[in-house]
Amino acid sequence: MKTETIPCLVTVRSASTRLPSKRFLPFGDGTVLEHVIRRAKHFGLDPIVCTTVEAADDEIAAIARREDVRCFRGSATHKLKRWRDCCRRFDLTAFHSLDADDPFFDGDEVRRSFALLVEGWDMIAPTPSSLAGGASVGYSLGRAVVEKACAIAGEDDALDTEMMWYYVEKAPDLRKTILSETDDMPVRVRLTLDYEEDYWLLASVLRMTGAFAPRAAISDLFRRNPDLYRINWFRNEEWKAGQIAKEI
Repeated sequence: MKTETIPCLVTVRSASTRLPSKRFLPFGDGTVLEHVIRRAKHFGLDPIVCTTVEAADDEIAAIARREDVRCFRGSATHKLKRWRDCCRRFDLTAFHSLDADDPFFDGDEVRRSFALLVEGWDMIAPTPSSLAGGASVGYSLGRAVVEKACAIAGEDDALDTEMMWYYVEKAPDLRKTILSETDDMPVRVRLTLDYEEDYWLLASVLRMTGAFAPRAAISDLFRRNPDLYRINWFRNEEWKAGQIAKEI
């Protein structure tokens, strides 16, 4: 398994309820989705847009063409199946999940996460600070474990596997670990895009640091401006409650 060029599945749909059409909001020199694709390229990653066959996602596919990146269109709700079929289409043995909601992911953390797959892990979970709202890194997954999880979930396209970890965790002989923190005191920050306040903060960070700023520079921005995180931090509890409700 090579780590030089890391396939990153940019998992994205047009549909969003809390912040409509958030993928297409203006962000720097393009849209949020264009920014995510360009940031991935900047860090030497291989972004593959992974969207659905729904007509509403035609514009997402069009953006992928304009940005000259690969695109896969699959099940609208069965995200696990979409990932698996994308791996089959492009002959991927592993990938990193890049959420289009996380415009300031850390390319170095992506590489560090993916490299652990070489050591025999099936799944590398994000750092605790990333899961808590920092949105710096996604999950690295071997194709084999996704195949197993799909076998458990079944093939029904109508199945909602948004909370796909429920099925991944059931995979037999699963070897998983959590990516370690590199910062002894990670900054308190919410850098994922779900609400209008998130957009205000992310757009402010973009103006102050630039599109391709390393995460160290972004963390430094929040350390120098200790009240900046308050713009959207209150949304974290609401977001967490929504995630728990989905799991139930």
